[in-house]
Amino acid sequence: MDPRAPHGWSLARAVFRLIVVLMLGTALTFAVAPFFAFRALKAAARDGDGQALAELVDYRAVREGLRPQMAAKPVAAPAPPDIWSDPIGAVRRAIEPLTPPPPAVEPYLDAAGLYDLTRGYAPGKAPADAKAAFPKLRYWGPNRARFAVAAPGAAEPVVFSFQRRDLFTWKLVQIRAPRGGS
Repeated sequence: MDPRAPHGWSLARAVFRLIVVLMLGTALTFAVAPFFAFRALKAAARDGDGQALAELVDYRAVREGLRPQMAAKPVAAPAPPDIWSDPIGAVRRAIEPLTPPPPAVEPYLDAAGLYDLTRGYAPGKAPADAKAAFPKLRYWGPNRARFAVAAPGAAEPVVFSFQRRDLFTWKLVQIRAPRGGS
């Protein structure tokens, strides 16, 4: 400490350093939040924690993304009717009961299926002694992140897309399963 410096000057430096450290910590936390969301998803699926999975997975969005992939011929999901271009279709969609998803989609969304997917395997195909695969970051943006997890020897990885819903809250919104089902 410099004896010639006024006492207030060293306090101002300490406050400035504290603010810089807090800003860097917040930025780092913001950047790594999707990794923690993936780890939380994997742990909740492994433990069968339905409440945690409900907080981490947007089931409706994931179902809509999986339906075309599980169809006999993969087709693009149709866009919902727009109130301006098809008002009757939009009202009908709003008042009709939701149709249940095809049975092929549900194994991908239960806890055991999600746990197998987070290790790179299709639901029910993971060996009991399967080692945990590390997710590889495919894309990171301020509002979306994608992770790829491949099982040993797999031709294609399973890709998970997370979307930011709040400052540090990320939800799984899409799963792209390998075409071969493995």
